Amino acid sequence: MLINQNSSRLYVVDALRGFAIISIMLIHNLEHFDYYFLPENLSPWMKALDKQVWDVLFFLFAGKSYAIFALLFGLTFFIQSDNQAKKGKDFRGRFAWRLILLLGFGIINSAFYQGDILTIYAIIGFGLIPVAKLKDSWVLIIATLLMLQPYEWINFACALQHPEVTPANPASWAYFGKMGEYIPKDSFIDTVVGNLTNGRPAVFNWSWENGRVFQTLSLFMLGMLAGRKGLFKESDSNIRFWKKALVISLVAFIPLYQAKTNVGTWYTSEALIRPLSVILSSWANLAFMIFLVSSFVLLYRTSLFNKALNLLAPIGRMSLSNYIIQSILGSFIYYGFGLGMYQFTGATHCLIIGICLAILQGIFSTWWLHVHKQGPLESLWHKATWIG
Repeated sequence: MLINQNSSRLYVVDALRGFAIISIMLIHNLEHFDYYFLPENLSPWMKALDKQVWDVLFFLFAGKSYAIFALLFGLTFFIQSDNQAKKGKDFRGRFAWRLILLLGFGIINSAFYQGDILTIYAIIGFGLIPVAKLKDSWVLIIATLLMLQPYEWINFACALQHPEVTPANPASWAYFGKMGEYIPKDSFIDTVVGNLTNGRPAVFNWSWENGRVFQTLSLFMLGMLAGRKGLFKESDSNIRFWKKALVISLVAFIPLYQAKTNVGTWYTSEALIRPLSVILSSWANLAFMIFLVSSFVLLYRTSLFNKALNLLAPIGRMSLSNYIIQSILGSFIYYGFGLGMYQFTGATHCLIIGICLAILQGIFSTWWLHVHKQGPLESLWHKATWIG
C-alpha cells in the first residue's frame, strides 16, 4: 500500500515541488549562483568530466525545473482559491496581497542572489487574477497563445522584412557584464547593493529576452487548469492521462530539441535566429518538463518508488524557506564576501556541494515539520496573508 494513499493532501505535489527545488539548486550550484567562472589549472580529465556534468544537468533541468515550479504555483493558486470558494469567499483580493508579500520575500532573496524568481512570480502572478473565473476553455486558449510566444513571432516577422539588419545585443548582457565589479569582492554590502541595483535589471531583462514572461504566465494558468481537473489526485483516469502525456511529450520533445539545436543552420541572419531560438527553446523545455512531471507522478504511484520520492515532500512543503536558504548558503559558499569557492570549483565539485546541500535541506525540513505545521517563512507568509 502506497504512503499517504488515503490522505486528502496531495503529497505527490509536495514531493514534485521538492524535486523542483532540489534540481533548481543543483543548477544554481553549477552556475556559482549566477557567477560563471572557469577555475584555472584544472587537469584535462577534470575539464572533460566537468563538461559532461554541466551538459547532462543542463539538459535535464535547465529551464525545466523552473517550469515545474511555475506549474505548481498555478496549482497552488487554484487549491487556495477553491478552499475559499467552498466557504463562500473570493480569494483574489487576498491573493493580490499575498503576491505583494511574495515580492517582499523576493527582494530579500535578491539581496543574496540576483537570479531570484520570487519577485518575477510576484509580478506575473497578478495575471492569474483576471482569468481566475473564466471557463476552462478560455483559460486554455489564453495559456496556449502565451506559450506560442507571440512577441517573438512579431520579432521574427519584422526580421523577415530586414534580415540583413544585425540586432543590438540583449540589454541583459551589459548588466551581467558588471557582475565582476561586486560578486568577487569581499564586501557583503557591495554585493547586496550590486545584486539589487544591477542584478535585478539583468534578470528582468533576461527573462523578457528569453520568453520567460509569457511562458511563466502560461504555466501559471496551466497549473490552475490542472487543479480544476484534479490531475494530481490518485485515480485510474489520471494514471491514463499521465501515461499519454509522457508519450506525447517525449515524441514532441525530440523534434523540438533537434530544431532548437539546429536553428543556426537554417538561417545566417541573427535577427531571424534569435526569436526562433527563444520560441523553440520554450517549446522544447515545455515538452521535457511535461515528460519529467509525468514520469515523476507515475513513479510516485508505484510501491517501488513511492517511499523514496516521499523523502522530497518535506522539502517541497517548505519550498519558500528552502529556496531562500539555498540562496543565502550558495552566495556565502561561492561569492567573494564568503568562502569565494567560485575560484576553485568546477561543475563536478559544484554538483557534490549541491547534493550535500540538498541532503541537509531534506534533514532540516523533515525535522522542522515534525515540530511545526509549516516552514518558518511559509508560516510567516500564511499569517501575514490573513491579517485583517
